[in-house]
Amino acid sequence: MVVTPDESVFLRAARGEPVSHTPVWFMRQAGRSLPEYRKVREGVGMLESCMDPELVVEITMQPVRRYGVDAAIFFSDIVLPLKAVGVDLDIVAGVGPVVARPVRTLADVAAIPDLTPEHVPFVTEAVGGLVRELGGTPLIGFAGAPFTVASYLVEGGPSKDHARTKAMMFGEPELWDALMRKIAGIAAAYLEVQVRAGASAVQLFDSWAGALSPRDYAELVMPHSAAVLERAGTLGVPRIHFGVGTSNLLGLMGEAGADVVGVDWRTPLASAIEVVGDRAVQGNLDPTLVFAPTQVMLARAADILDAGRAARGHVFNLGHGVLPSTDPDQLARLTEFVQGYQVRDGQEA
Repeated sequence: MVVTPDESVFLRAARGEPVSHTPVWFMRQAGRSLPEYRKVREGVGMLESCMDPELVVEITMQPVRRYGVDAAIFFSDIVLPLKAVGVDLDIVAGVGPVVARPVRTLADVAAIPDLTPEHVPFVTEAVGGLVRELGGTPLIGFAGAPFTVASYLVEGGPSKDHARTKAMMFGEPELWDALMRKIAGIAAAYLEVQVRAGASAVQLFDSWAGALSPRDYAELVMPHSAAVLERAGTLGVPRIHFGVGTSNLLGLMGEAGADVVGVDWRTPLASAIEVVGDRAVQGNLDPTLVFAPTQVMLARAADILDAGRAARGHVFNLGHGVLPSTDPDQLARLTEFVQGYQVRDGQEA
């Protein structure tokens, strides 16, 4: 019997339907800790690798082959759509995305083109190739959320306090709104390209939203994330919304349009389930627990799996991305444990 992505345990859990086991995948599973990833990336820059369809297919497939996870995540980067439309930026090793000319004026915003499929033909090609290779394993499309991408554009690179970003947000509301609308349009178009090429779900990733208060998020950021998720929703695929350090924003992030709310490791999953409403959840093992003794890691995973039964649906994941020094064999043990847990303890999800 041939299983299609639509019948997969991952998509069933995301839709809140009964599953045979809790599906599992890992943020940043494509790369970082895998020796085969480091080998194919030798001498190839990050953005260059994201724009090479053959390399994207290979890197995205590596953890699927190694672990047998229940979903693949498209290998890309938060700032790739900006690079594709012509923004002068690069990803500097040990630093992160660096923008040559940070946004300061309405003219700077107007100079950023809207993204069209013609800007990212390599994405369409890569997704098509992945869908053919993945068979019944679903592919998750990926985009950075407006606040996080705006922070890079305004700060010129990574920032701990986001001071310039917040100064614009509070002091130049017209400029902030224009910038956020521009980024939201680019993110939505980027997700649309991936879904139309064959992606079965999408994740909107907000690395820096945890720097915001609920009021500021609700008034100045949430409407723009909601616009991205609304456009993605018209494509009929589940939408995952994840932020780092967003314990105080989980309810709002769900209301922004998520079908699945990602939960980082700082928030107990049971507590998150109480605030996200009738939505599935994703998460949330501390990424450092893979460095603990195997039985300690698996005991914590079991606690999360048990808690997840109270949700509309549960997708097991780490509470953030795979750390570069992670032992791939530990992730293999974790995957096997999660996929067999319901069977071994005799309970249904």
